[in-house]
Amino acid sequence: MQRPIPCHFMRGGTSHGPFFRARDLPTDIATRDRVLLAVMGSPDARQIDGIGGADPLTSKVGIVAPGSDGADVEWTFAQVSTREALVDTTPNCGNMLAAVVPFAIESGLVAARGEVTTLRVLTKNTGTLSDIEVQTPGGRVEYAGEARIDGVPGTASPVNISFLDTAGSVCGALFPTGNLLDRFDGVEVTCIDNGMPVVVMLAADLGMTGYETRDALNANTALKQRIESIRLQAGPAMKLGDVTKKVVPKMCLVAKPTPGGNLTTRTFIPHDCHSAVGVLGAVTAATAAVTEGTVAHRVAQVPPGARKTFSVQHPTGEFTVVLEMSAQKPTEVARASLLRTARLLMRGEVFIPADIWRGHQGKQ
Repeated sequence: MQRPIPCHFMRGGTSHGPFFRARDLPTDIATRDRVLLAVMGSPDARQIDGIGGADPLTSKVGIVAPGSDGADVEWTFAQVSTREALVDTTPNCGNMLAAVVPFAIESGLVAARGEVTTLRVLTKNTGTLSDIEVQTPGGRVEYAGEARIDGVPGTASPVNISFLDTAGSVCGALFPTGNLLDRFDGVEVTCIDNGMPVVVMLAADLGMTGYETRDALNANTALKQRIESIRLQAGPAMKLGDVTKKVVPKMCLVAKPTPGGNLTTRTFIPHDCHSAVGVLGAVTAATAAVTEGTVAHRVAQVPPGARKTFSVQHPTGEFTVVLEMSAQKPTEVARASLLRTARLLMRGEVFIPADIWRGHQGKQ
């Protein structure tokens, strides 16, 4: 016997995965995680017995519910490991976040609000709020448009995301170690959390140029072992505890930008090099770059002014982040916004073995 679960399969930014209404999943966390592992086909490198895409960028889940206390909807992001039976709800994902409002409308959790719908979304993982704007002519989500983002073919309707308060969202402080610079295994790093815990390192300090391809970096076993050693030390220093089985902090190599950019990055999430860069990882790397005293600031080209349009370069292109500096403290970032796109790929039911989840359905 198998059990069906209502599901929408969505692309959000440069990621994709299944989205569920919270009421359609178990309320017990352990049971919920077993269900998500079965849905995705984990643990298995190919995720052959599920709908995961055999890559960290395509082994992600969104769980959405009606909001409260000023939020229109709330969501929980789940990173499902391909390697072990692990569902991590510690981090956020700004790419999958781009699909939350389209999903909420498509699934009937909320109604569209005119030609353009803006909803306030609470990310339960980190307690952060964002205002997300999508095009909804005629009361339906519009997916066609002229917006283009690197890492996704073609063009689509824009999804505009403004983050309201991301500093220290996971670690409790923008610089959770209390320092702009720390040293692990003889390498100077900046530990920072502006929506995503990230350890920023100069590529040159690890014997890299910072312009290597994703495949070349993934094939460099010695480099990955060195990065993981630093990550395991940085985790407790960033108030994250033992991060052996966590997907944070992300590890970011930085170098001088090529023409037209402001910073070159190569991000590990955390063990494999990202083909692009995560949304909140880009926000956090850009924040480090505009902050004097960090390792990123040494190689960045920081644009002038209180509103900085900052291009974060990555293996497959660039990611533009708009940083608004604080009027009271001009050296601090007050707000970050960016452009993403999203699309509904499929909707229906996903099936899991019935013995994984028996009993009553959860509630909204």
